[in-house]
Amino acid sequence: MSVLEAMIDQGTGREPADIVLKGGRFYDLVTGELIESDIAISGDRIVGTYETYAGKVEIDISGQIVVPGFIDTHLHIESSLVTPHEFDRCVLPHGVTTAICDPHEIANVLGTEGLQFFLDSALETIMDIRVQLSSCVPATHLETSGADLPIERLLPFRKHPKVIGLAEFMNFPGVIAKDPVCMAKLEAFQGSHIDGHSPLLSGYGLNGYLAAGIRTDHECTSAKEALEKIRKGMHILIREGSVSKDLEALLPLFTERLSPFIALCTDDRNPLDIAEQGHLDHMIRWAIAHGADPLSVYRAASVSAARAFGLADRGLVAPGRRADLVVIDELASCRVLKVISGGRLVDEELFATRKPVAPVGLDSVNAPKVTAADFTVPARDTDSSVLGVLPGKIITEHRRYRLPVSGNQTAVDLDRDILKVAVVERHGKNGNRATAFVQGFGLKKGAIASTVGHDSHNICVVGVSDEDMAVAVNRLSEIRGGFVVVENGKVTGEIALPVAGLMSLAPYEEVRETLHHLRQAAYALGSTLEEPFLQLAFLPLPVIPHLKISDKGLVDVDRFELIGPY
Repeated sequence: MSVLEAMIDQGTGREPADIVLKGGRFYDLVTGELIESDIAISGDRIVGTYETYAGKVEIDISGQIVVPGFIDTHLHIESSLVTPHEFDRCVLPHGVTTAICDPHEIANVLGTEGLQFFLDSALETIMDIRVQLSSCVPATHLETSGADLPIERLLPFRKHPKVIGLAEFMNFPGVIAKDPVCMAKLEAFQGSHIDGHSPLLSGYGLNGYLAAGIRTDHECTSAKEALEKIRKGMHILIREGSVSKDLEALLPLFTERLSPFIALCTDDRNPLDIAEQGHLDHMIRWAIAHGADPLSVYRAASVSAARAFGLADRGLVAPGRRADLVVIDELASCRVLKVISGGRLVDEELFATRKPVAPVGLDSVNAPKVTAADFTVPARDTDSSVLGVLPGKIITEHRRYRLPVSGNQTAVDLDRDILKVAVVERHGKNGNRATAFVQGFGLKKGAIASTVGHDSHNICVVGVSDEDMAVAVNRLSEIRGGFVVVENGKVTGEIALPVAGLMSLAPYEEVRETLHHLRQAAYALGSTLEEPFLQLAFLPLPVIPHLKISDKGLVDVDRFELIGPY
């Protein structure tokens, strides 16, 4: 008997189902009703609901509720700081059975080697990891990346079974200007899914961007922005990560009318926040607690997300759909009790069946050794541009201040929380350095530094002391990448991320514990940011308004051009 024949026999009740969930209710996302019913599973597929079934294995879920597996529609697994295998172990127990990732971070460091690592890993994980091919490597001409992925290097991956389409097209000015490199990629993926990335874009510019076949956006920071994009056919991915927190601003979108056009994503969320709060389950809880309609929230977490990305085989508790199921205590609390992924009950024994994938990029940090003198800024008698940090946002303001002068150098201003920020090229290509000023970190002493610096992932360091900044940067080379905290010349906290300078080789539980100590070390310097390192990582991101810094200097994102070293 074939697998398909067995599914039909089990669905019709002629044969016992492989697994039957009995005694509970499931959330019907079509009608919004909670239905008392058995749920029959054959292989990786749901084969029966609304009926009574016998099973080879019967699981009692009395008093519990079954909902479809959650789908994270946009994330960078690298930003969880663990490998795909550890991300699988960390997040699947929170009910995320499908993750649509863009390996953009590792691709910017390693190119096709990084893409292949993710695709190989996706074939082994229990969670269904789907990959979008990174569209902007390098992201812009305003920074030095470790790799280059023109269309010719992407096309060989296009038909891989885990590939959905083209990842977030961040260079929206290039799309609107019909940049030849952008056009080549867009032309090649016409008819496939193309992810969007268009913060604050509206009007004619948005129309032109959408005319290129781009259909999603996760950068909306207001309901007004999101509604214009929905009206123009975009599917809005509501984001709540460790830094970018847009859920509250977009709460008005959770209505029955708009739910077919919204989905959920985390973009960047670290293991510490996952442990303390959760993942998409946290978003669901929070949204319902703050007045969102539960039906719209659970639709956004599953069926609406599936339809947006052409995953027609999942998203409902219904016969013929993939058996990705989450057993919870109740809708509002969304406390995950059991997870079934592809018809398999998730536990440590299931994770043990995966084959390991060898790590890559273990020697990717090739930064020049620096000294305190490398971070001096000449005195000037005019205002200086300052990156203005907005907590919980990756947008940074372009502020201008007359800064104090010490001797022939421009100095930090602790009274106004203005510190130095520098980017050091770490791919071994040119040794570029750029130093400027940033406001909003709260440090009163020391320095913090990271090799996680979107999108090109050069070293980014913020500090009060030039000496401590130099110690922090040099220590990152010694540990092959990661995060470092330095106070008075001594390293007081660090985590090594040797996989492309982005991911740890340790289990996520160990990473989570180390991050806790690292965060405390940053707080000891005076940091007022909840996530200082992830906030640091977005300072060199020159596709997000308004002022950023790269290894080439300050970037006026609104004009999309370099404006000088400081």
